[in-house]
Amino acid sequence: MKRKSILLLTALMLVMSMFLAACGGKEKAGTKEKDNNEKSGENAGQPKDGGTIVFAVDTAPEGIFNPNFYGNASDAEVLQFTDDNLITYDEKMKPIPNIASWETKDNKVYTFKFKEGVKWHNGEELTVDDWIFAIKTLADKKYDGPRYVNVQQIEGAPAYHDGKAKEISGIKKIDDYNIEITFDKARVNNLENLWTYPLSRKEFEGVAVKDMMSSKQVRQTPVGTGPYKVGKVVPGESIELVRNDEYWQGKPHIEKIILKVIDASLLVGELKNKTVDMTPFSPVSYDEIKKLSDINILKSPGVSYYYVGFRLGTWDGKKNVANYDKYNNKQLRQAMAYAMNREEWNDAFFFGLGHPVNRPVPSSHWIAADNAELNDYKYDPEKAKQMLDEAGYKDKDGDGFREDPDGKPFVVNFSHYQTTNPTFEARAKQIAQYWEEVGLKTKVSMTEVNLYYDKVEKADKSIEVFFGGWSTGSDPDPSGLWRSDALWNYPRWVNADSDKLLDDALDVKIVGTDQDKRKQLYVDWQKLFNEELPAIPISELDETYATTKRVQGVELNPLGLNSPHLWWVDGK
Repeated sequence: MKRKSILLLTALMLVMSMFLAACGGKEKAGTKEKDNNEKSGENAGQPKDGGTIVFAVDTAPEGIFNPNFYGNASDAEVLQFTDDNLITYDEKMKPIPNIASWETKDNKVYTFKFKEGVKWHNGEELTVDDWIFAIKTLADKKYDGPRYVNVQQIEGAPAYHDGKAKEISGIKKIDDYNIEITFDKARVNNLENLWTYPLSRKEFEGVAVKDMMSSKQVRQTPVGTGPYKVGKVVPGESIELVRNDEYWQGKPHIEKIILKVIDASLLVGELKNKTVDMTPFSPVSYDEIKKLSDINILKSPGVSYYYVGFRLGTWDGKKNVANYDKYNNKQLRQAMAYAMNREEWNDAFFFGLGHPVNRPVPSSHWIAADNAELNDYKYDPEKAKQMLDEAGYKDKDGDGFREDPDGKPFVVNFSHYQTTNPTFEARAKQIAQYWEEVGLKTKVSMTEVNLYYDKVEKADKSIEVFFGGWSTGSDPDPSGLWRSDALWNYPRWVNADSDKLLDDALDVKIVGTDQDKRKQLYVDWQKLFNEELPAIPISELDETYATTKRVQGVELNPLGLNSPHLWWVDGK
């Protein structure tokens, strides 16, 4: 499984996807593509110890090298090597034991048992006290990271957070390796939402919670339980990762992994020159990488999707409020979906590795509704024109563009984030062209990516129709993105039927342990979303990595890469 994905998604099941899709495609001479769950170089013989590989990334890590505090994907690139989760996930994205196993009879009270002998990089043994320390840190009012949401449903955590209690009543230490966690109520996905990354008490001894984020223990000398330790750091350029010989799953084969920041435009040349051994890559590089003679391409269905959202309201600090009317006409939204040639768009900008999707749930997830149960919104500009006419959006002044039902000028203000990637503006303008071809005048605005999502989150008035993306986690529950009180429900969609379906799917009294019953509730929710269309899902993404043929033992599945302690190099 992809350790990076698990890191990213345990935070709140999902993390904003501001990255390019990983890619794949047809095999070409000299390049071997692997289907998901195959290994790179599986015919190269037995694993060998030693060697160094260069792992390339196109964005410099921010420098927050502890899973309890980080907030972006670039830091997760480092954390996938240095930190282990207490639990992990199988290929069907179901939780399975890793460092800890668990039992529960009611989905409210869980008992966890830790493996003995697991050590931190500083030589200290991991115990349940380190997990308690992490939970209490996240629940502390002075904690300034993004993870409180993952512990607030533990019984007593809100009282501790508010300073009304000195301990969290739902945490009961049994002994050094056993602990009981009680939640405020039974939920189907309490385990998946629980924060399960411990924090070294020894390492942070004497450091106030308010100072942890900026401490050297987080920024310079991080300590984890993973297969590699952080060595030399050259900010903005590289990070040396050194083998952890005492790793609890066995000494890693590769001695050093150099995480190197490479401009995306230079990546193909670096692979060709063999100065890079392994890297995720964006679709724009795919055709060139396929031509390289000493490269394996690993490909798997991913857990990410892109969408076009409609601003339907605002955020009042606690919940979404439906108070913006420009796009509240469902027929308008549906017509804009039919106007988009999503197949053509995916081929053009994701090189066939993005696939049209009609639901905000990637096909990899077990709750994904069958497309036969959903409106397809297949490209049909004539149907789009007819629907716009019926909804009262007509060209009344003869200028070729439609006015709104009141006869006033109607302009679709479409926003897209901007990075150094050259395809972003082109793909935004292509979407605008689809709408203009059915008579909807469209203005495209490109905004620097960090500022862009700040505006989207704050429901800035300049953001009306917008491009967005999400990478989902092992738990497919969409509540964190689409419930009426969800901050990340960026369209600000408020729908009581939606909330009830999402709540029922998590209610133990309703679904119990019946996965089929839970799935049906999510299918019904997807049907509702697909009909109401607060956002137009436009693409689900494959994930790909390129490796030189000297790199062995790497696996890729929907949740990503297997543990790097299993990788090795053949010495060539």
